[in-house]
Amino acid sequence: MSHTAHIRSHRKPRRSASTIAMRAGVAGGVLSTLAVAGASGSAHAAEPVTQTLELPTLTADLAAQVAQSADATQQAAANYELVAERDAAAASAAKKAKADLAEAKKKAAEEKKKAEEAERKAAAERAARSAERATLSASADTGSSDSTGSSSAGDTSTSTATGSAAAVVAFAQAQVGKAYVSGATGPSAYDCSGLVQAAFKQVGISLPRVSQDQSTAGTQVGLDNLQPGDILYWGGAGSAYHVGIYVGDGMFVGAQNSSTGVVKASLSYDPPSGAVRVL
Repeated sequence: MSHTAHIRSHRKPRRSASTIAMRAGVAGGVLSTLAVAGASGSAHAAEPVTQTLELPTLTADLAAQVAQSADATQQAAANYELVAERDAAAASAAKKAKADLAEAKKKAAEEKKKAEEAERKAAAERAARSAERATLSASADTGSSDSTGSSSAGDTSTSTATGSAAAVVAFAQAQVGKAYVSGATGPSAYDCSGLVQAAFKQVGISLPRVSQDQSTAGTQVGLDNLQPGDILYWGGAGSAYHVGIYVGDGMFVGAQNSSTGVVKASLSYDPPSGAVRVL
């Protein structure tokens, strides 16, 4: 017996063919099972692919929504821009209207100032004429008194007036010496047309208020054919700037200006432009 016969061999024993075949079958079955499982796993793994294929549809809908939202935003922006343009146009129009109003007021103030200046000049001229007429009237009254012995020339003039004309003349002469106030109609102060209107009111005749209208209130008469009670006017018929009442003997009574008040004066000093007869 060999000296190594008692030592177990380190080699593995040979497997039999049947054992190998059995193991191969088992291995084949395992592989088949794995293959089936793998196929099943692949089938399950394909499901997300199907969901992924639907993404383009979802993305297209979302893009349409985004585009629609963008259109709405753009339309809103356009509306805001239109409103802003309208507001700007309204503000510009309001600014221009304000400027035009200011310019109109400025022009109106300038025109008013010019008119007032012209009126002041005319009043000054009338005052100067009235003062001179008053002086001449005083001289005429003195001369009349010396030649006839009467106290005033007015006494003679009223003697030629009759009826309503006499009443108008008497009233006018009774106001001599009273104050002149623009727009006044008595009884303590008058302007020229206010005196004429008040005088004719005494006999029940209603005359227009202003000189322009009074200068066309009756029948036009020539200055060489005057009668006591006729209305005298200075300026054009319909545009007269002053009126008075003829009282006879070449004299008239008128509310001249604030310096002289109501006076009796001679026609020769400042001949009137025309006359109208109401009575």
